[in-house]
Amino acid sequence: MDMSEVKRGAAVSAVPRTTPVPVSDTTDNERWHALVAEIGAEIATPLTAALARIHELTTTGRIDRGSLRALREEVEQARQIGMICQQLTRFASGRLRQTHERMQLADTLKGVLAHRTRETQARGIVLKPVLKPAEVIVDASLLFSLLNTTLDWALLNARSHIEFKVDIKTWPAHARLTCSFAHRPADEAGAEAEPESHTAGLDSLHWRLLEQTAWTMGLPLERKDDTSLSTLTIEFPRTASDEIEGVSTMELDDGFAPSTNSKPLAGSHVLVIASRREMRVQIRDALRNMGLIVDFVNSVDEAIDFCRDGLPHAIVIESIQSGERFAHFRDEITNEVPDFVFIEIIEEGGAFEMSGFSGSTMARVGRDVIASSLPSALMFELSKGL
Repeated sequence: MDMSEVKRGAAVSAVPRTTPVPVSDTTDNERWHALVAEIGAEIATPLTAALARIHELTTTGRIDRGSLRALREEVEQARQIGMICQQLTRFASGRLRQTHERMQLADTLKGVLAHRTRETQARGIVLKPVLKPAEVIVDASLLFSLLNTTLDWALLNARSHIEFKVDIKTWPAHARLTCSFAHRPADEAGAEAEPESHTAGLDSLHWRLLEQTAWTMGLPLERKDDTSLSTLTIEFPRTASDEIEGVSTMELDDGFAPSTNSKPLAGSHVLVIASRREMRVQIRDALRNMGLIVDFVNSVDEAIDFCRDGLPHAIVIESIQSGERFAHFRDEITNEVPDFVFIEIIEEGGAFEMSGFSGSTMARVGRDVIASSLPSALMFELSKGL
């Protein structure tokens, strides 16, 4: 793989621009050296803190609840960085195939924001969306990834609120997504010079992934940073209309057609509620090659605690855990996110039932066919929400 492909043709940097800038091999090498150094620094910081906590645990034999929570967050942060690196490598491979579909940009963004309401509230961030209808021609899974990565990047840097706007330019008639937020505390906004600590996160690996995702999709983007405010604008040249110039009917899927890129759900987060080790092993092995982030908990109570500050994209539960407590938990989530994905692993049989079948609100997979049917079930159920 020629790693220079990742940056060649990109349409943005910290200094705003909207046209590709020719780059020499020397500049490419320098950028990749900087990126590798950034990866090392970002992954070393949480792992160093986690190692210190583990050292204290082995020394004292004790760890309090606060330190345990911090340890989990540090390990999770390191894992997220690893996933970002995998995504960057996937885009750089040049083997990504896209299925272009008509997508309602405002509705898709609204769904992403609703799904992550708990997370934004836990961080004390207020979302301010102003979304006008706009139909765009994009790969569904990549749009989903782009919107989530944009929110990830904004959440890392925003101090109080994040404004999202979807509108359509007058000329050319392209849909636009704008994300803006204050990256500096309000009481420091009047200072003449901005300390480096306030801008470091703006060029993080989350930004690199956002930038690369947009470039892979062929979307121009522009970022403007001043002493206190950052504004990102992403333009969608392939905006649907009655007559779409330059797009043949053979390129579009009017109905849903799952994207054919490798690992289209890579980076999606799945929580598994299973107390038995053999069940966990079966599920882990079945999902191993999907590029998913998979977490395991032993009980519904642990799942409730896990989801307190943010929801995964899907929950898989073994049937012995699926009682009244889980039904209440499921109702609570679906009140927030009506199309949230639940999949139950039933004890016997080789069936795979989609949600909605015979009035069921959950998909079901027989334990005998976990390896063959659980990946398909997740692909189908998660894709319905794209």
